[in-house]
Amino acid sequence: MSPPVAILLILPALVALGWLIHWLFIRTEGVFLGRRIVVWLYDLTAGRYDGIKQFDADTESAFITWPLRRRLKRFPAPLVLDVATGTGRLPYFLLQEPEFNGRVIGLDASAGMLTQAQVKLAPFGDRAALVRQSALDLPFGDAAFAAVTCLEALEFLPDDAAALREMARVLRPGGVLLVSRRQGPDAPWFLGHTRDRDEFEALLADIGLTDIRTQPWQVEYELVWAARPELASSLSST
Repeated sequence: MSPPVAILLILPALVALGWLIHWLFIRTEGVFLGRRIVVWLYDLTAGRYDGIKQFDADTESAFITWPLRRRLKRFPAPLVLDVATGTGRLPYFLLQEPEFNGRVIGLDASAGMLTQAQVKLAPFGDRAALVRQSALDLPFGDAAFAAVTCLEALEFLPDDAAALREMARVLRPGGVLLVSRRQGPDAPWFLGHTRDRDEFEALLADIGLTDIRTQPWQVEYELVWAARPELASSLSST
């Protein structure tokens, strides 16, 4: 076989291999390689994560922390759980809201991300706490939180439905759930790890949540709000 022919045969294979590596490690961030790879990749990029994402305080307040604080007004000193907290993005911005007088627990499986979050949240003292744990097995009792949040993470979990059930379990009656749903041109890359809007809202309803509302947020994500029914409402419907 002459060298030019060999190159013509090898080149497509190398391109295909490069595309596969890009899809597995960059586009889908290891989700098809298992939980350990996902965690390893986040550990690897933890120190650069905030620089990559470049969170904007005004945008975070307008779409996330201000609406969340408004929904939590009815709870004195609310306790909030942020699942897949990463570098502590949501706790950091929520604890800066002047009228938020509660506490936030950030949970993540990545030790590297939690190390970054610990530094970021240190000024808030005991109003912020961090836990290393999987989102599929939350180490908290039933009805423990006034709000549970999970942003830009469900598509990276091995079982988004199981994670959402856990979030609903630890949410107190009348409590608020805020999660994001992957959409846009990148969503098809996740092959079975994303849901369309109707399917996602139906899943939340099946879990027993109500007041489900979807709103625009980013090109890649929508925000989805829901609530756990009040005890009185639950009793009256039985």
